[in-house]
Amino acid sequence: MGTTGDCRALTDSRNRVIEYLRLSVTDRCNLHCAYCMPGKCDYERQNELLSWGEMEYICRMLSEEGLKKIKITGGEPLLREGVSEFIGVLKKIPRISSVTLTTNGQLLSDYLPKLKEAGVDGVNVSVDSLKPEVYKTITGSEGLNRVLEAVYACSDAGIRTKINCVTMEGVNRSEAADFALIAKDRSIDVRFIEMMPMGAGCLFKPVTGGQILEDLRKRFDLRPTGETRGNGPAVYYSAEGFQGRIGFINAVSCGFCESCNRMRITAGGKLQLCLAHSCGIDIKELLRSGLSREEIVLKIREAVFKKPAGHDFSAAKHESSDSMMWRIGG
Repeated sequence: MGTTGDCRALTDSRNRVIEYLRLSVTDRCNLHCAYCMPGKCDYERQNELLSWGEMEYICRMLSEEGLKKIKITGGEPLLREGVSEFIGVLKKIPRISSVTLTTNGQLLSDYLPKLKEAGVDGVNVSVDSLKPEVYKTITGSEGLNRVLEAVYACSDAGIRTKINCVTMEGVNRSEAADFALIAKDRSIDVRFIEMMPMGAGCLFKPVTGGQILEDLRKRFDLRPTGETRGNGPAVYYSAEGFQGRIGFINAVSCGFCESCNRMRITAGGKLQLCLAHSCGIDIKELLRSGLSREEIVLKIREAVFKKPAGHDFSAAKHESSDSMMWRIGG
């Protein structure tokens, strides 16, 4: 069995070390993005969500089993009262080296002082268009300027800030260069993410990261940096005069399953080992059934060991409610 520091590592049958957790704290969102949550949703009832105490217990337990990094996600995590304080709690857990947040940015300005005080290590903001009318078409809401102001304020506050843009043919592909200029003028990383064929995302014509890179190279001299900037598998490029980086998350066209280091826990307490597979266990049920810590850890280890080799996005569409990004936590 591998090790991470002075604790055992969580490893799967392919000897991948699972040390990164995406923890959804709510399945609710204040936007209705066309590729994610376009209509009415069957949200979890409040008493079906993991409590803050249960989530802290899980994170402390997993930190003793090799967990190092946590991403707080949703739904929209800032909709759940107490999320800033919870991040502060996680930051105090031994062995946890990074606690970051992903958000749609609508509420970010209001929470920024508390997030800064809590010590959040980074904030990723989802922005799929820089044009107000296109932004409204995608999200079903206005407020683009408020989101962008929050992005800049977050960076100015000294918090590592990234913009995530899901690329869609005929929707926002033409804006790639405008997004890249944000990384030129500010120390903000801009990442282009391939649309995953899950839920309503199956209805959109995707654009590969390679196509976006080709588009950008018509205007910028982008060169690979070989850097790892955060928790995930983004491939980063730089250009002369750029303060930030341009990143590509090419989960569909390239894939990076052989080095996947992540697991997910939904707001309802389901441990999921891969976006494209429903395999996993109900941690909430284990917690509330009275099992001992050792018994729960054993079941988690057994589940992690069975982590799938990789997604099968090229083989099938994932349209069931269980595969909705907002339910899983992205």
